[in-house]
Amino acid sequence: MTLTDSRTALDARFFRTVLGHFPTGVVAITSLDDTADPTGMAVGSFTSVSLDPPMVAFLPDKSSSTFPKIRANGRFCVNVLGAHQQSICRSMSRKGSDKFAGVAWSHTPGGMPRIHDAVAWIDCEIDTVHDAGDHHIVVGRVTGLDVDRVDKPLLFFQGGYGRFASTSLTAPDEADLYRPLSVLDDARPEMTAVAEDLGVECCASAAIGQQLVLVGSCVPGSLDRPPRTRLGQRMPFVAPLAVPLAAWADDAVLESWRGGTGDAIDRHGLDACVTRVRERGWSLVLRSDEQVRFERAVAALDVRNPTTTAADAVTEATRALSLAGYEPATLRPDDAYDVRVLSAPVFDTDGRPALLLSLYQAPRGVSGAALGRMCERLAAAAVAATERIGGRLPAAFHAH
Repeated sequence: MTLTDSRTALDARFFRTVLGHFPTGVVAITSLDDTADPTGMAVGSFTSVSLDPPMVAFLPDKSSSTFPKIRANGRFCVNVLGAHQQSICRSMSRKGSDKFAGVAWSHTPGGMPRIHDAVAWIDCEIDTVHDAGDHHIVVGRVTGLDVDRVDKPLLFFQGGYGRFASTSLTAPDEADLYRPLSVLDDARPEMTAVAEDLGVECCASAAIGQQLVLVGSCVPGSLDRPPRTRLGQRMPFVAPLAVPLAAWADDAVLESWRGGTGDAIDRHGLDACVTRVRERGWSLVLRSDEQVRFERAVAALDVRNPTTTAADAVTEATRALSLAGYEPATLRPDDAYDVRVLSAPVFDTDGRPALLLSLYQAPRGVSGAALGRMCERLAAAAVAATERIGGRLPAAFHAH
């Protein structure tokens, strides 16, 4: 169909049907009326406009009876609704009723209504209002904002509400993650492919100084769930964690990694693990009580606001790790294995590890034969990712 085809006259219903194939986030724009009572409206046309200065925009219908109240106030708050707040969205969509009946709220620092349990809020002052057909384009200057709840946002798609299920995510962009994130962009197709092939979440991590940082994740569509990992999560880069990132690093990095071990790890056994990973081209961690404790401590660490207590728990759990389950010498085809982490390195132009691709929490009881195939597939993906980023495999590297 084209715009010149008489059969496709742009009536409102057809326009709405076509645009309905694009999902939109749902927000509640709130303000105070001339009696200082809260007022608000549900909006599916909200967008960021500028970073410098920070500006956002929303598009209210000209027939709205609520927008004139917001315009008269000159200030508003954008409440990013969570997937659990459909009822609040419906309340804000009603006409001629008390939209805040039964809605818990409090004032933002700017004095606007902030709806409790929303994902985030953004305080704004109206900058300009532009004419746009049967709608206004309202541009607001951001004066304050925050995230209140780390949760999935409410989406509107093809006439119904739903939630966002992430299958591919990237860690928040922080200064020291610039290089890993740029490598991740090139490696992502291989991560997606191996996740789909094996039906397991594939993550990427990088060693930055003495920290191991989760920078990306891909989940196969067959799992129908968001990634389990906490992107941007930082943990100690010490033995026996992330053996491949240390195995091919320079001597100084390797020695620093070794030096962070707890009393439960002997140097001879650790060196044997490193040698085994170098010979195989991949790394394997099986379930142990210490490993589960470590993973739980990491999961409890808030990415945005890590507390000293939670950080200390991660450190203690790391130092309690033993070599039990790390780099088993053999995989017997008929035996069953509970895999926690299966990893393979991606190398940069100098032949040093740039990323670590990892499969997390594969189904329990994987046979040795199936596990061997998973190892080979992941190692092949890491080699392919190395080629994609223009990297170079170390001379002594062998992927089996």
